[in-house]
Amino acid sequence: MRHAASRQGLMAVDVHTHLVPKGWPDLSVACGGEGWPWLRIDSERAAMIMIGETEFRPIGPQAWDPAVRRTDMDADGIDLQVVSPTPVFFGYDRPADQAVKLARIFNDLTLETLAGQERFVPFCQVPLQDPDAACEELDRCLDAGHVGVEIGNHVGDRDLDDDGIVAFLTHCAEVGAPVLVHPWDMPGGPRLDRWMARWLTGMPAETHLSLLAMILGGAFDRLPPELRICFAHGGGSFAFWLGRLDNAWHRRGDVVRGRSMHAPSHYLDRFFADTVVFGEAPLRLLVDTLGEDRVMVGSDYPYPLGERPAGEVVRKADFLSDGQRHKLLSANAMRYLGRSG
Repeated sequence: MRHAASRQGLMAVDVHTHLVPKGWPDLSVACGGEGWPWLRIDSERAAMIMIGETEFRPIGPQAWDPAVRRTDMDADGIDLQVVSPTPVFFGYDRPADQAVKLARIFNDLTLETLAGQERFVPFCQVPLQDPDAACEELDRCLDAGHVGVEIGNHVGDRDLDDDGIVAFLTHCAEVGAPVLVHPWDMPGGPRLDRWMARWLTGMPAETHLSLLAMILGGAFDRLPPELRICFAHGGGSFAFWLGRLDNAWHRRGDVVRGRSMHAPSHYLDRFFADTVVFGEAPLRLLVDTLGEDRVMVGSDYPYPLGERPAGEVVRKADFLSDGQRHKLLSANAMRYLGRSG
């Protein structure tokens, strides 16, 4: 049964979901090097992503079976899913030639998994540590059937204002490829390795830092306004702390302004954020801060920290008008994907 909102004619697009293929070649042979992720198959409906001999994350058929995904989409009232890689496979810490091979393997497996499935919009991954190679892989993927690209929020100590990454994002704008920025490789340590604190605090902080780098590092000032870029997990803590950022920009401009030409609040029309915030109050803050044209449904499906039913916080939010709800459920996402017609 479709969700009530869909039965009432409200299309819904989920811009933040992930895929894991059910198996891939031995990456130490296919890419070179050691310590690559591999998949331990425990049963027909259960597997474990392994990093060496360490268990990283359990997954089920939701991660690799389009039929299971469609069933869940129908239950949640989702018409389209943007399907992106799982960040553990980015390989940014590898030599660029290995990361190129890795990206090609997982990008091709994504298209193979989703072949003939009209309700899925595939996003690729790229070897972001080598901007030229990243542009080449993006172009190859767009020709093969991918629609956009997911990138991590940093490459080692290089943030998104790095000249090479800005060059890649400029290419994305030129070829019309939407970009999803996803946090990865969060800091660890005794204070963060309890209670999934790396995910509960590190992910929002990393996303906030990414947006800060785009603004204060002058990336938005150098990038074409045509770039369509979305920051996962509601943009992290950015909306809550925008007032603090503006205050610091004006009062301590000698330190804070960096390469930015304007205060942080000037750039709110340059990016999107998803709705993975899990409550009406934070959703209202996000919409009030970014505007009703810059927020889109996301779920982080199929992972357990994601929202189910997908889009529920938007459907139940009393403060949204029917027109605003329509924008958050689908219209903004279709514009982000270049399908606004």
